[in-house]
Amino acid sequence: MKIKNGFDLREVCGEHLIVAYGRENIDYNKVISLNESAAFLWRAVIGKDFTAQTLAELLVSEYDVDQETAARDAQTLLDEWTSAGLTEN
Repeated sequence: MKIKNGFDLREVCGEHLIVAYGRENIDYNKVISLNESAAFLWRAVIGKDFTAQTLAELLVSEYDVDQETAARDAQTLLDEWTSAGLTEN
């Protein structure tokens, strides 16, 4: 899995927002807001291949969270990113 080209993480008024750009995203009309840990994960995997396991490992290494919770949260986040059209295989 990878983050699709044409999406940037920006901080606007203290909020972490995903902003679409480029021709391929001209009709993208969603506003995606990320919390601090999701923004951390986005920055960590941008331009790289990753899985839900990768995200979980990053969560465990950065935050005080157990592996089971991190795995569940990582899968939920990845599902949300995929559903929103932010990722590609």
